[in-house]
Amino acid sequence: MSEVTDSKKNIFQFIKFALFSTSAGIIQIGSFTLMNEALLKTDFMQTLIENNETFGKILTSEYGLCYLIALVLSVLWNFTFNRKFTFKSAANIPVAMLKVFGFYLVFTPVSTLLGIFFTNKFASVVGIDYIVLAITMICNMITEYLFCKFVVYKNQENTAINKNKEEKKINV
Repeated sequence: MSEVTDSKKNIFQFIKFALFSTSAGIIQIGSFTLMNEALLKTDFMQTLIENNETFGKILTSEYGLCYLIALVLSVLWNFTFNRKFTFKSAANIPVAMLKVFGFYLVFTPVSTLLGIFFTNKFASVVGIDYIVLAITMICNMITEYLFCKFVVYKNQENTAINKNKEEKKINV
């Protein structure tokens, strides 16, 4: 295959990844906003935040709790659709999910602590929670695409297409 064709495929693949990431981003922003503007204002959540020492520093910040829950929801959505439609991978799902989990073992604490730092440092800036969230989501999309492309689905792209073709040949 020519380099131009491969380059066009990679660009199209990134565009698909970005579109699915955008849909995951809508889920992340929606759930973050719901928690940040409504749920965290409840007495139950305030008591949970104040009395929970397990998560330590993360739960001392409302941003951290909202971000973690919203991130988990968006990651599950994004993984499901990108595996099937962007990378078209028949790779072992638990193995692929463990690789993505490994990515988030690094990304999540770093992005959460940095998010808490910046939202506290610039607390006087109107909408700082959402500015930090947007920057974090852009960094997440780019680094996750690279990680999926070169680690999670390396040598596993388009294997679902080939697997379906082989199954149809066998059934004919």
